Amino acid sequence: MKSILKGRRLILGSKSPRRSQLLKELDIPFVQKVADIEETFPEGMPVLEVAEYIARAKAEALIQRIKGDDIVITADSVVICQGVIYGKPKNGKQAKEFIKTISDNVHQVVTGVCIRDVEKEISFSEVAEVKLVAITNKELNYYVKEYMPIDKAGAYGIQEWIGHAKIEWIKGTYTNIMGLPTRLVYEKLKGFVG
Repeated sequence: MKSILKGRRLILGSKSPRRSQLLKELDIPFVQKVADIEETFPEGMPVLEVAEYIARAKAEALIQRIKGDDIVITADSVVICQGVIYGKPKNGKQAKEFIKTISDNVHQVVTGVCIRDVEKEISFSEVAEVKLVAITNKELNYYVKEYMPIDKAGAYGIQEWIGHAKIEWIKGTYTNIMGLPTRLVYEKLKGFVG
């Protein structure tokens, strides 16, 4: 809905095709710019705060590249299982290790979002719980070989084969697990623009 921007330009600070797809499906026009940062966080930071912290850092990296009344939106997602963060795996071997750890287990997906312009900033997070059932070695090898999920937190995409075949239940929103809590983004963006 172009009208909620009141003529302002929205910049999505992400190269994620999933976030781009979700924002397009909200019918909000945007342009993409990549916020290349080291996705690090202070040691000892509570795990539920990490995604929002990284989203704010991405917005900070982009703020110098915007014009006038542009609005930047950035996001980051983390998968947490038994208090440990599972980010993007470095390779297929690590992807398999991550999936083995979270399978037959409940994990949390936290997506942090930052909306910012040159004058103000808001940030927020949404948490979902996911039950991934046990996965066999054959299924695990198939998934990693066919989908190579190294660009995804926790080494899986809920919108892919593993989400259709191995997710027993979710508590929270599907779009949050995909990487952008669209209902919250829509409401917060409307409030931000005013």
